[in-house]
Amino acid sequence: MIRRRKAPRDLILKDKYEPTVSVIVPVLNGERTIGDLLDSLMEVDYDKKKLEIILVDGGSTDRTQEIIQSYPVKLLIERRRGLNVARNTGVRNSSGEIILFTDSDCAVPKDWIRQMVKNFRDEEVGCVGGSVSRYEENFLSRYADESVMPVLRRFRKRKVLENVKPPMNYPAGCNMAFRRDVFKKVGEFNEEIHHGFDEDELVERACKAGYKMVLDPEAIVKHRHRSDLRSLLRQTFSYGRGGALIFRRKGFKDRFAKWNMIVLSGFLAWLSTCLLFVFLSVFYDAIYLAPLFLLTVTPFAVLVVFYAWKRLKRNRLAGAVIYACLDILRLFAYCSGEIAGLF
Repeated sequence: MIRRRKAPRDLILKDKYEPTVSVIVPVLNGERTIGDLLDSLMEVDYDKKKLEIILVDGGSTDRTQEIIQSYPVKLLIERRRGLNVARNTGVRNSSGEIILFTDSDCAVPKDWIRQMVKNFRDEEVGCVGGSVSRYEENFLSRYADESVMPVLRRFRKRKVLENVKPPMNYPAGCNMAFRRDVFKKVGEFNEEIHHGFDEDELVERACKAGYKMVLDPEAIVKHRHRSDLRSLLRQTFSYGRGGALIFRRKGFKDRFAKWNMIVLSGFLAWLSTCLLFVFLSVFYDAIYLAPLFLLTVTPFAVLVVFYAWKRLKRNRLAGAVIYACLDILRLFAYCSGEIAGLF
């Protein structure tokens, strides 16, 4: 009889991948939400000896700092404003091999860190992005997730990319991770870029330097989406400004900036054509109202049909028209933000 020898414990644990991790959270006046985030981070399933949590406060004037100090985390004060400023401050004061980022209005599940970190087993992977879904149940939050233009990125299947592919194949800033070596090789976040899409420029630099990017739908954070229309449109306008700012800084060398200019050019061409037909119908002949009608109504009708088909299964037919209206309003807000950002 042959007796099998048990594998040494070192060999059993050899396949276990648990690098040191730093979680960085920028925050400013987040007293309403920061407690929920910190509570969720306290419950994550990861070796606490290999985990550090760093919050970078941009000079809050509410109880944010007081709340943070009641948790076993590191608090840094950064008086300069800007998400990328706070992120860079966190990176400089961190020690983890893998650096994760989330926002103060999010909450994370217990397996969030493990889901993100496992993608870095491949040493060629330099960046990982996860999906973002709604934290609260209300109409605008559902719309933010279900729109043809999701407010934050959601991925249906895992992707391993060697190059970025605009517009949605980028990590969301509230659910992304980088290998520390990326910052050593390509530099920090660009602090001149803000208003939205502030992380995308770094992702492109990382991919151009030869790193792979993984988009993992199983790594999810919950985000408090905007709860009123005005805030949603202001957020969308700000994203447009951010996209234009990347173009001003990087030009057509940046793929995301190039995509933004294509969207803006298409929007301006459509708007100019509509205005032309308005002019012709008013000053020349009412026959020009027909192409004007087609130009303005067709996009809206297509959206309504799409949402009606998509939502019939859940008996929400009435919401299809509202969803289509919100899409049109957000498109105007986004392109207006791009114009403001350019000029």
